Amino acid sequence: MNTKNALVAGATGYLGKYLVKELKKRGYWIRVLIRKEEQKHIFDSVDEFFVGQITKPDTLKGITKNIDWVFTTLGITRQKDGMTYMDVDYKGNSNLLKMAVQDKVKSFQYISAINGDKLRHLKIFEAKEKFVDELKASKLDYSIMRPNGFFSDMGDFLKMAKGGRVYLFGHGNYKLNPIDGEDLAKVCIDNMEKKVKEETVGGIDVFTQNELAELALKSWKKPIKISHLPDWIRQFTIWFLRTFTSSKTYGPIEFFLTAMANDNIATKYGSKQLKDFFELEVLKMKNHN
Repeated sequence: MNTKNALVAGATGYLGKYLVKELKKRGYWIRVLIRKEEQKHIFDSVDEFFVGQITKPDTLKGITKNIDWVFTTLGITRQKDGMTYMDVDYKGNSNLLKMAVQDKVKSFQYISAINGDKLRHLKIFEAKEKFVDELKASKLDYSIMRPNGFFSDMGDFLKMAKGGRVYLFGHGNYKLNPIDGEDLAKVCIDNMEKKVKEETVGGIDVFTQNELAELALKSWKKPIKISHLPDWIRQFTIWFLRTFTSSKTYGPIEFFLTAMANDNIATKYGSKQLKDFFELEVLKMKNHN
C-alpha cells in the first residue's frame, strides 16, 4: 500500500491521541495541528507539526498541502478563552475544510456524536451539525462518525460512586453502549479506508443507567445504593441553566442531561470493556489521594 499522508486536527484530545497512534501503527505519514510549540512533547511518533489556530484562517495556510486524508475531532466540551461552539465546532472546522477543498484532499472525516442530527436544538449540536451539512455539500469524499459516549465520559458515575451513592434521573432504564478511545480510533480509520459515509459507533456492552451505576459502585466495592430523582428536576435544571446562564456554562450540562433521557445505542464495535476501565480508574484515584 502506498503511504498515505494524514492530518489529525484535535490530536491533543482524548480520541485524537489514539488516532495518531493507530495511524502510525498502520504506516501512515502524520501531520498534527497544535496550537503552540509546547504541545509537541505530548507525541512521540509524529512526522510533522503544524502550529496554528483553528479559529484564525490566516494561521492555517498550507495545513492541508500534500495531505490525502484529514481527520478532525475538533470541538469544545468545556468552553474557555471566550470561544463558543459556533467559533470552534463550526467555524474552526469550516476553516479547515476550506483549506482541504483548496488543496484537493482525497477524504475528510469529522467526528460528531450520536444523535446529533436529531438533537440540533442543543447548543453543542447546532454548531456540529451545521458543519456536517457543509462537509456533505463540499464535494469532497467524506466520512461522518457518530460515537456514543467515551469510557472517559463515564467517569461521572465513578466520581459519584466514590461517595457511596449514585443519583439518576427518572427510572434509570435508558440504555447506552459507551466506547473506548482506542477501539473508536480503529473504526474511524477503517471507515475512511472502506469509504463509509456515516455511522454510529459504540462499544460491545450495552448498559442501562442502573447497570452503569451498579458497575461504578462495585468498582469501589461499595454496597449498591442508587437514588432515582424525579425527571422534572432534570427538565427544570435544563430550563434554569438555559434561562440564567451563558451557553458556555449550560452547553455541556444541557447535552449530558438530554442524553440521559434517551436510549443511545450505537453499532457495536471493539473489544474493550468498561469494567476494566473502571477498575483502572479506581486504582488511579486511590493512588492519587
